[in-house]
Parts: sequence; structure tokens; C-alpha cells
Amino acid sequence: MKNFFGSFSVSSVQRAISHVCLIFFVTISLLKAQTPAGAGAGSTGSGSTGAPAQGQPTAPSAAGQPVRAGNQTTVPTTPQNVEKRTDIKKSADPKAVLTQDEKAKEIKDEKATPEDAEEAYRQAELAKIRRKIFGNQLFNNSKIDFAPSENIATPRDYTIGPGDELTAYIYGYSQSQIEMVVNSDGFAFIKPVGTVQLSGRTIEQAQKELITRLAPYYNNLGAPGSGASTYLQIRLSRIRTIRVTVLGEVVTPGTYNVSSLSSALNALYLTGGPNELGSFRQIQVVRRNKVIATLDLYELLMNGTLNSDIRLQDNDVIQVGVYAKRVELKGNVKRPGLYELLPNETMDKVLTYAGGFTDNAYTERVKVLGLTTKERRIIDVRTGDYNKYVPNNGDEITAEMLLPRFENMVTITGPVFRPGQYSLDQNKTLLQLLKSAEGLTGEAFTGRINVIRTREDLAVENISINLIDMMAGKTDDLILQREDQVIIPSKFELREGAFIKVIGEVNNGPEVNLDFTSNLTIEDAIIRAGGFKESAANSQIEVVRRKRDVNVKSVSAQIAEIFTFDVNRDLTIDGNDTRFVLEPYDEILVRVASNYQPQTFVTIQGEVVNPGIHGIKNKDEKLSDILVRAGGLTAHAYVNGATLLRKVTLSDEELEQRNKAVAEISDDAKKGQFVGAGIDRDKQEAIGIDLGRILKNPGGREDIILQDGDIIDIPKRLETVRLQGELLFPTTVKYKSGSSFMDYVSQGGGFTRMSLKRKSYVIYPNGSVDRTRKFMFFNIYPKVEPGSEIHIPQRTQSDLLEAQRALQSVIGISSTLMTLITTVLAFRVLGNQ
Repeated sequence: MKNFFGSFSVSSVQRAISHVCLIFFVTISLLKAQTPAGAGAGSTGSGSTGAPAQGQPTAPSAAGQPVRAGNQTTVPTTPQNVEKRTDIKKSADPKAVLTQDEKAKEIKDEKATPEDAEEAYRQAELAKIRRKIFGNQLFNNSKIDFAPSENIATPRDYTIGPGDELTAYIYGYSQSQIEMVVNSDGFAFIKPVGTVQLSGRTIEQAQKELITRLAPYYNNLGAPGSGASTYLQIRLSRIRTIRVTVLGEVVTPGTYNVSSLSSALNALYLTGGPNELGSFRQIQVVRRNKVIATLDLYELLMNGTLNSDIRLQDNDVIQVGVYAKRVELKGNVKRPGLYELLPNETMDKVLTYAGGFTDNAYTERVKVLGLTTKERRIIDVRTGDYNKYVPNNGDEITAEMLLPRFENMVTITGPVFRPGQYSLDQNKTLLQLLKSAEGLTGEAFTGRINVIRTREDLAVENISINLIDMMAGKTDDLILQREDQVIIPSKFELREGAFIKVIGEVNNGPEVNLDFTSNLTIEDAIIRAGGFKESAANSQIEVVRRKRDVNVKSVSAQIAEIFTFDVNRDLTIDGNDTRFVLEPYDEILVRVASNYQPQTFVTIQGEVVNPGIHGIKNKDEKLSDILVRAGGLTAHAYVNGATLLRKVTLSDEELEQRNKAVAEISDDAKKGQFVGAGIDRDKQEAIGIDLGRILKNPGGREDIILQDGDIIDIPKRLETVRLQGELLFPTTVKYKSGSSFMDYVSQGGGFTRMSLKRKSYVIYPNGSVDRTRKFMFFNIYPKVEPGSEIHIPQRTQSDLLEAQRALQSVIGISSTLMTLITTVLAFRVLGNQ
């Protein structure tokens, strides 16, 4: 045994004990969490050990909160309780219940059962019904509080009961103040007369009783205003708490402790009001087993009064029964919802409760969906029967909307002075409607107008009318009908839009479209186009006019008329005015003057004495000429690196050829990594020049004529060579005179396995490119100059396949040659033998 325990260390035993303790506390916590609310010690439920015995009074809690005693809920009357009633009401708020139900649906509790989910859904649906019930908002509005005010004069009809504290004021000939407390037997002790029975008496009755009992002790004692010399008046100094029970269909039924000044409505408000089944019209107050009042809350909701509300007494019972008749109003009423009706209330009363129809409601008839013992039925109740028809329980009453149409509207559109909508009552015919629209405008086409009519079968009909004949009395006036649409066309809408076009050297050009107007001349059109440009040839203005009568059978038929004019350049009206009136669709051509030449410029940058922009003096000015005007080259100029950039616009064919050429050079060239390999249609492109030869032979074949926008770039002498592509170490190295292509490749680490040697190329500083050439099985690499870029392309899959095929071909040829040589040698040996 010693060996057995010796195998365990002290630390392992401690860890085991701690694990057991942890499991024990977790188990206790889980058991506590599963204990139902109210089942533990201190619970106020009926099964709790802390609950008061049956029949014992319930002591108010210190905080003034409701206390459960058996099945009774008591609300203690304390100064704090008056402020807490709003919170009590909120706990019974149907909206709060709905919020809790909606949250319960979203909580994914492992212990939730399908029955719990079904109950939560049912409660949510009931809460939705409560929100639709008319009057429900009276009890779930936090802005409303029906708690009675205690700072009021003592009501003369107030009934005194046990627990009330009274003060009797004696004034006049004698002065005195007597404090009285009504005990549980209904008596109050008063010096010097002893006990007086006050319970069950009103304030006025108690005052008479005290005057009678105290008269022997005070000279000429009487009530105020009685003419006595000494007066007695009673007031409540502290109000007692009474207990009332609210039963039936309310949100939170139970027994409540309330102020003795409370009315039935006050107690009902504390319960949250009637629930989805509760009646708002038949709420009974039962006192000593007799119904002493019946409350109709619709009096308060509709009129602001509740004459049937009475002040409660101890042990009163408020009974809220199930509604007897309830209907639902839908559609176009001001207050849709569920309404409870008394047995003989008619349809017009229901509409009054709903606030009446909305402005766009169809009031002639309402539809009632009722219930029979077997199935549903529909009833149309017309406006004359609203005060006769008595709805049944469960009826759904729907007020529909007005039709979206006018019963007496006609419309006129087009060239009239006042188009729009008109009343058919005052405009029964077409001519009357035209008069109301204040007549036709000048552009109206009256030879044919249209009237669009909607027939009774809702088919649309077109009626064509000669308005000229109708206005002249040759045809009868048209009788209009509801929703007729009179459409009068415009003369301008019936013809093609006429225009004049000015093309060429005008300030708003190069092409200006002008709306045609009558008597428009060439000079007018040019002014509207912004006037002549400086480059315009005003003596060669052409007007091209379309022909409308072309002979389609003639091969040489004239298809346009051409007019040539010499227009006065300042466009003033004088003797030189052409006076040529334009016609629709004429096109005016303003050409560039033949002797006009705008200034042109080139830019020289880099190693010249005077770099910058220089104007081109002559049309045939060449590169050598502009360099002389720029002061010549500096000592650091690198002649072989000089480039000429020129804006080039490629045609579609040239662009396609350029793309193919770029693709053949390399994938790098596609990315535009060297000048001249771009594929843009419009761009600055490098033109390869040999500046050394140009300077040796100015004006010779190598010299190039300059154009506007040319850029001449002469760099400093470059001392490096850049290595790119499929090399082991692409880099930039110093240029060494006499080094070959392979020397520079070696400085970049040499070729890789994927190098495509036979397509290597060099880009020179002036933008020109030279590629590797092939001679038999040998590669002849291009020359390298200072500032050059060496590009080694990467092999593609097709290149690898091609190399394999070439190798196979070489092997095949070699084997054939070897076979041939072997055969020849064999025959020679046999011949020698």
C-alpha cells in the first residue's frame, strides 16, 4: 500500500482535489440555474415559506413595489408609489410583451422546446391584435397617467373608512383643532366626547355628527355659513389605502392596494387595460355582491367624459368580461381597427368611432364580409342604410377608394392658348371647349384634328374632324363625352425640321447647324456661326443645295446645285452684299485660304547651346539648319544617341502591321519598354536618325525635313549598357569599347535555360532596333553601342517544340549522312578486294 501511494506526488493529489471542487461548484450553479423563479427561499409565491398566511394582511414593501400574496397582487399606497404607477403600467404594456416575444424568437436557447416557441408566437399574435383594438392606446401610452391627485379639496361625498386620518378645525368664537384616526372598527376617539362612529359616513354626514356631539362644549357651534358664532369643518389629513380586485379579461388581473380617492378607471389602468378578449363597453363595478356601475370606455375615448366612473371602496371588484360583438374596419377610414359594439349600434355609429371616411374614400357603399354558421358571405351596405344596418360579430367592413377617373373632365392639347383639363358641364361641345381654351394659335393645323374617346366598353376610339369646316358651319358641332381628349396638331410638327449647315473656317466650327428661318442670307448664317476665322478664304465661299427633281434614269444627272460667292470679310451690309437667300438644308463651305500658313515650331532639348522651342522658317528647313540656329552642339553631346520624336497617326492597316511587328520582336516590346514599340494610333514616335552623317553632310540624303511638333533630343554621352530579359542576373554595366554582344551577356550571368537566343535584339539610344541574325547553325548578334539596351526574350512552348523538331531533323540528317558514308566506304573496301 505504501508503494501504491508513493507512486503519486503531492502536486498531483492537489490537482485532483481542485478538479473535484471545481466540478462540485459547477454542478451547484447549474442546479440553481434550473430552479423555477419563485421556488427558492424568499419567494413571494403561494408555495413559498416566506409567504404570509391566508387571511393575513400584506405589508407594503419598503420600495413601494407590488407584493404577491397568494393569488393577490397588492400595490401599497405610499408617496413613492404614486411615482411608480407609470412603471407598473409599463410592465403591463402589450407592446412590451410583444417586444419580449419577438426577442424570445431570436434567442437560440438549447433548452427551448417547440411548445415554448409556439407559445411565444401565440403571444406575439395576440399582441398584434391588441394594437388594433380601438382604445388599447389608452392603456399603453406612457404619456397618460390616471393616478388620482391627492392635493385636492376633500370631496364632500367622500366615504370615510378605517385608516383615514381626519382633522376637525374649530374656529370663530372658539379656536381648536382635533386630530382623529378611524380605527378598524370604524370609530374615532375624540376628546371630550369619546368614540364616534364615522366609518361609512360621508364627509358632510361626519361633519353634522361632530357638530351634534361637540355642541355642548362650544358656544353656538355650527357648519360654515350657518350663521353660528363657532364653526366646525372637517378635512382629510391622510388618505387610507383600500384593496380592490380586478378580474376577467385584463392584461394583469389581481388584487391591488390603491388610494381611497381612486376610481374604477384608476384601478383598471394599473392592470394594463382589457386584453385581446376584454370588453371596453361592459366593465362592471361590483360592491357587496351587487353591480353598482357599468363603465363604457368609448365615452371617454370619443367625448372625453366618463359619467359612469365611480370612486372605489374597500373590497370592490371590477369585472371585465369578454366582448360580445366586435367588428373590424379596413380601407379608407380615418382610424382603421377593431371596434366593439353594443347590441343595437348601427353602421353609422361604427363609422363615427372610426372618425369617418378619408377624403378619397368611396362613400356610396361599404362592403361587409360576414360569417354564417357554415361559410362566409358578403353584403353591400349603401349610404342610405348606414343608420339601419346592424353589424354582426366578426364582420369585416371595408371602405374602398374612389375610382381614379373624372366623371366630367375633357382635355384639349396642342396649339391653343390655354391647353389643359376642362369641365364637361360647361363645355358640352367641341367649339365651346375651343372658346374656353381662348382659341387657336397661329401654328394650329385645322385641316384634321383628332378626338380620342373611351367608350363604355373601355375600347379607345379615334374621331377625325375637319375643324375648318366645323368652324365654318359646314359640319355639325361635336358633342363631347367624359374623358374625351382633343388633340390639335401643329403645322411645324408635320414637317421635317429645316436647318442650315456651316462647315469649315468659322469660329464656332468646324461644323455649325442653324435652325432655318426665312430670308436668311449667307452673311447672316456666317455671323450666327461666329464669323470668319483668320484662315478663312472668304472669296471662295460655296453653297451646296440639294436637288429635289433628280432624273434617276440619267447617268450624269445633276444631284446638287453649287453656288460660289465672294463674301465681304467684315460682313457689313453694303454694296458688296451677296443678297443670296438661303433655302432649307443648304450647306455653306468655308475653306482655308490657299496662302494661309500658321506658324510651326520644333523643340530642341539636350546638349545644344540654345535648347528650347524654335520656329520653322522655311517649308524645307532641315535638321542641320535648325541645329545651326540653336548654336550647335555642346562638348558633351552624344551624336549617336540623338533622337527625333514626331507625332504620327497610323491608319488601320499600319496599326495592325505595327502590332504584328511588336509581337514578333518580344513580349517585352508589347509592354512599351522601348521607344517606338507602342501601339497607339496617335503618339510621339521615335524616328531613327544618324546625326553624325547629317552633321558631316548637311542637306544630304540623311538630313531630314522638319515638321510642326518635332522634338529633337540630343543626350549626353552614355557610358552604360542595360541588360534585360532571360539572363541569370539582368543589370546595367559600363560600356567598354570593343566589347561584343556576348561579352555583355556574360556580365549579366549568361543565358538561362529559357533564353531565346536567336531572337535577341538591341535597342540603340536613337530608338532604332537591331536583331540577331542566323547563319547556318550560328547566331550573328548585333553591335552594342553606348546607351544600348540588350533584350533577351523568353522561350515559349512553341519555341521549345520548334527546337525539338530542329534537333530531331539534325539527328535524322546526321544519321542519314553517316549511313551514306558507311555504305560508300563498304563498297570501296569490296572494290579493293
